[in-house]
Amino acid sequence: MMLNKAYKKYKSSEVEWLGDVPEHWEVKRLRYLTTINDETLPENTAPDYELLYVDISSVDPSRGIVQKEPIVFENAPSRARRIVRNGDTIVSTVRTYLRAISPVTEPEENLIVSTGFAVIRPNNINRNYLSASIRAPYFIETVVSRSVGVSYPAINASEIGLISIPLPPIYEQHAIAAFLDRETGRIDTLIAKKKSLLSLLAEQRTALISRAVTKGLNPSVKLKPSGVEWLGDVPEHWEVKKIRHMFTFRSGGTPSTENPDYWDGDIPWVSPKDMKSFYIVDTEDHINQIAIQESATNLIQKNTLVIVMRSGILIHSIPACVLMRAMAINQDIKAFLPTVQIFPAYYARFIECFQKQLLTEWRKEGATVESLDMELIKNFHVPFFPLPEQQAIADFLDRETAKIDTLSLKIQTAIERLKEYRTALISAAVTGKIDVREAV
Repeated sequence: MMLNKAYKKYKSSEVEWLGDVPEHWEVKRLRYLTTINDETLPENTAPDYELLYVDISSVDPSRGIVQKEPIVFENAPSRARRIVRNGDTIVSTVRTYLRAISPVTEPEENLIVSTGFAVIRPNNINRNYLSASIRAPYFIETVVSRSVGVSYPAINASEIGLISIPLPPIYEQHAIAAFLDRETGRIDTLIAKKKSLLSLLAEQRTALISRAVTKGLNPSVKLKPSGVEWLGDVPEHWEVKKIRHMFTFRSGGTPSTENPDYWDGDIPWVSPKDMKSFYIVDTEDHINQIAIQESATNLIQKNTLVIVMRSGILIHSIPACVLMRAMAINQDIKAFLPTVQIFPAYYARFIECFQKQLLTEWRKEGATVESLDMELIKNFHVPFFPLPEQQAIADFLDRETAKIDTLSLKIQTAIERLKEYRTALISAAVTGKIDVREAV
């Protein structure tokens, strides 16, 4: 909550999206207060010159520059040309909806940014106040609104120079910059602490699942080697079986999208985009019985384990879910139909816990799209033990992970609110909605 008082007198800025500003402030176009794109790396730069390159994707709206790619000039993309200096602010002029804007603070001598940025250099303005003004929502939304193009919106650097910003006296610019540096620093520290707590909760969650799916719930149970190096010891009464001896497998398909009659039913049709929840209750798309009869898709019974077999998401994770009702699946998903007594949620938890190991073990080599190799999966060994114990572990993990997930969601919500407050504080300070002079 912002407790700073407002200024005593205001006047119209004569800029619709800016509204009123303090009476003694000016409003000027950016080009009168800065220079834009002053320096460019020459084409005759030595081929072996090593630079640190920053592209649009290397800038996060809240964290600034998050990645710098080392590359020699002869191998660098032709857009790696903008030279930056301490105190500059870079503003993306392409894909402006990404809001890739960042201050440049004590850069390396060889830091080069993409020509997709406008490099704004302060001239008659405090650099920190300038950077805060450019990152304020009113400025960012103006850049986005003036961009041209639908799929690849862009704006000319000269157009950015025409955007007006509020300009307080120089001593007030210093005060606002100091205030924001102090207050945003406090907020950032609090956000960092909450993110650290989120990481600890994620580690606790993984450890909880790992312990339960490999050791069971009895802390005094006797253990034996599983025979699988990374799996370690398992309870003495457990077996370790190949997946092919526990399941049969069924793929799905996609009914013709050119026939709208297939897509007017009430049967959920699962594709990888639906596999974001551990339990699938419903899907984005639905088909009817005719679509199942006349296409390659299959109706899979309730309480079945399904796994994504082909998708870009397999670069980093394996979605494994349990169907909560009978559903059809598409060709990128495989249903695991048990041939022995299986509680599917236990095995979905097992896959969730060992994502990295299983991606290494199951990945199909040479595939054009990230895929899992069905033969590798079939010959993979997993724990097998009595059904009631499988269910007990799954139920235990449902309860305990729900507690952690609820707490994590509350922390994530708090982080988002802090970010919103940070943005609102910057906006209020640089537009004169609050007077921070006494606070400094």
